[in-house]
Amino acid sequence: MSQPKGYSATQIALHWAVFVLVALQFVLNDWIGAAYRALMRGETPETGLLVAQHVIGGILILALVIWRMVLKVTRGAPLPPAEEPPVLQKIATGTHLALYLFLIATVVSGGLAWFAGLRAAGSVHEIFKTILLVLIVLHVAGALYQKFILKSDVMQRMLRPE
Repeated sequence: MSQPKGYSATQIALHWAVFVLVALQFVLNDWIGAAYRALMRGETPETGLLVAQHVIGGILILALVIWRMVLKVTRGAPLPPAEEPPVLQKIATGTHLALYLFLIATVVSGGLAWFAGLRAAGSVHEIFKTILLVLIVLHVAGALYQKFILKSDVMQRMLRPE
């Protein structure tokens, strides 16, 4: 398989769809939190549209992340810019791997907490959520560093398919 110069339209769409879904998970988190706490107290939780959004959003995130990973393996991904220092290339690779791992692990732990009622999974979900947020900030900071400091076209790769 030859190394692509950019991401496909599908890869880009999946990236931004996961971004939107994850953002919604953080913004609309209060309702699932209240429902989960009620569930853990043995009460019947209120399950409205926003609780369903969180559950369905998590399932969609898992499916889209797996799809992205399959595309990355079958189609490939562009190499880091040649002028990028090797240490930054390693940080970028590690951050991307950690993002995939924690996106999946956060959804799985949330599913175990909600569907199986596992308190430990709920606690792990909260920790993973925080780690995921840190990784997202690192990812965005890296993209902005590439754009404004290194003046590379890395950000364009997620905006324009090739």
